[in-house]
Amino acid sequence: MSPEVFVDILRDALFLVIVLVSAVIIPSLIVGLIVAVFQAATSINEQTLSFLPRLVITLLALIFGGHWLVQKLMDYTFRLIASIPSVIS
Repeated sequence: MSPEVFVDILRDALFLVIVLVSAVIIPSLIVGLIVAVFQAATSINEQTLSFLPRLVITLLALIFGGHWLVQKLMDYTFRLIASIPSVIS
């Protein structure tokens, strides 16, 4: 296996990880920002007020985006397995 092939596989894997993590984390970050602005405006410093909405949004993102996330991961895995003969030879 040449170094270029290894770098391409690693680049694709890292990009997939970034996409999958971003699909779950970005909605949580947006809700966290909205809650932080609300807390700053009302001077409420309750920890659970910040944690609970982010947890709920993260779970909803996993529930609604789970099929897409698993499909992307399966597509990458199938492409990786299908490329084994060309990588070995």
